[in-house]
Amino acid sequence: MLTIGKIAFYVTLFIVAVSLIEAWVLTRKNRNTATPFDWYEVWISLADLVGRKLVALLPLSLATPVFAFAWDHRLFTVTINSALMVLLLFIGQEFCYYWYHRASHRIRFFWATHAVHHSPNQLTLSSAYRLGLTGKLTGSAIFFTPLVWLGVRPEVVLATLMFNLLYQFWLHNTWTPKLGWLEYVFNTPSAHRVHHASNVDYLDANYGGVLIVFDRLFGTYVEERADEPCRYGLVTPTRSRNPLVVEFEHWVSLARDIASSGNVWTAISYVILPPGWRPDGSGESTENLRRKNQTGQSAVSVSSNVR
Repeated sequence: MLTIGKIAFYVTLFIVAVSLIEAWVLTRKNRNTATPFDWYEVWISLADLVGRKLVALLPLSLATPVFAFAWDHRLFTVTINSALMVLLLFIGQEFCYYWYHRASHRIRFFWATHAVHHSPNQLTLSSAYRLGLTGKLTGSAIFFTPLVWLGVRPEVVLATLMFNLLYQFWLHNTWTPKLGWLEYVFNTPSAHRVHHASNVDYLDANYGGVLIVFDRLFGTYVEERADEPCRYGLVTPTRSRNPLVVEFEHWVSLARDIASSGNVWTAISYVILPPGWRPDGSGESTENLRRKNQTGQSAVSVSSNVR
């Protein structure tokens, strides 16, 4: 009988194999172009995958005691025994995933882990399993606690999350075109390309897992535009080919900012406010980058009118 662990093992082998096939095809396709395929990006993703499997063996997780408390004080005991219950669990999990993902971009403590996923400077299927070593340790799963509190068993919640992430594997590519009406309901490669782009107009958008409806509902949906090709990676690109640098550079910079903060409130602000925040307002937060971009566009427009 296949257990969840065995299913996860075989699924992992499958996605790695498919990503390597894609890498081989893209290597041949881009061999004589100005942007040859970078295999180091694949190796770093594989190192992250292996590292996370090792970290998973550690009995350390901020989410575990939170889940246990929520389960002990649950409102109901939910049995997933009908299509309606499966649908409700799916929608509830997707709602929690949206807010987890949005927080991972807007709270620097969680961004320090999630930035690893956005560090590849090329978007390929191998990017899907570069998720950061510290996710379990930082307790990112706490965003799914409401489902446990409502009475869904913790292992069911985590298994549902695993299937959500599995769906997202195929989204990490540049070769799937827009998919018509599906773009209005589901997270697609086009929508996810925007999510991985570091263009100012595309920052902090399209947080959904399987669905894109919560992005549309909460105003975070941005459509991919032909006149604005996606530039992948971080706003300040990661150039290192050292997996340890890729994994921990954002934790190091956060620790450095906390150490130099000068007071407790500023230190806390560095942890809980968005990446790029600075106490004097000079940082490269999404809001500041957009203001600068709008100022630059206005200056160009005025210059053009003068001519």
